[in-house]
Amino acid sequence: MTGAIHLPGVSGSKPLAGWRVLVPRGGPWGDAVAASLRARGASPVIAPMINFAPTDDQPALEAALSKLAAGGFDWVTVTSATTVDVLSSYGAVIPDSTKVAAVGETTAAALVAAGYRADIVPSEENSARGLLEEWEAATDGAKPLRVLALRSAIAKQVLSIGLERIGHHVEAVVAYRTVGVPVAQKVVDDVRAGKVDAILVTSGSVAEQVHAQLGPVPERTLVAAIGPQTQRDAAKIGLRVDVVAVDRTAESLIDAVVQAATQTV
Repeated sequence: MTGAIHLPGVSGSKPLAGWRVLVPRGGPWGDAVAASLRARGASPVIAPMINFAPTDDQPALEAALSKLAAGGFDWVTVTSATTVDVLSSYGAVIPDSTKVAAVGETTAAALVAAGYRADIVPSEENSARGLLEEWEAATDGAKPLRVLALRSAIAKQVLSIGLERIGHHVEAVVAYRTVGVPVAQKVVDDVRAGKVDAILVTSGSVAEQVHAQLGPVPERTLVAAIGPQTQRDAAKIGLRVDVVAVDRTAESLIDAVVQAATQTV
């Protein structure tokens, strides 16, 4: 815990009354999180800190998404909430015949918020390696499966190569390039002045941007990570994390902030 001194949250359904909470992502996920925060009495500060830039090979992506909509894949792997943003921006259709594997800690929640679904989320390690380790059990050993692996330009192809090695047909396609987004100067000033009570950290990329743009984060500001992998990523770059979500979901992340708020006097 930090040495923060906050006004006690209002008991009952508004435990975050008086709290300003920075939401580092926009889009459907950010809107859904902001709504949940408002329902608990908080004032969300939506300040997207990462975004996607178009892939360098848009024809390949468009062809893959057309094939996906036509039922050409048994599975599609989605490695981040940013991938979900790409799917939404293209109006991508995932037919009922195609199952969806969510890899990242925020990915399943982002898929649902955007109107998609997640059929598999690794239960142990939320990563490409974690999904690969659980793939056989999750798919009952069926093979060969036709898999569309959507990834960022900088991602290592751990999942694609691993699935090919165990006998599946994998089409790996770069969906986007990740770029940092400068936040408004007022957000920077408010954080540094201690006027933001909590910051949600939803991925390693977000942790990097929080550290680079807002650091050093004041001790009074609660830093909440969505899962242990994000906590580890933050630690590697020197970003302090005060609380970690139990279930690696957006709601669990907010619950962690609520618990901290109700314990802070």
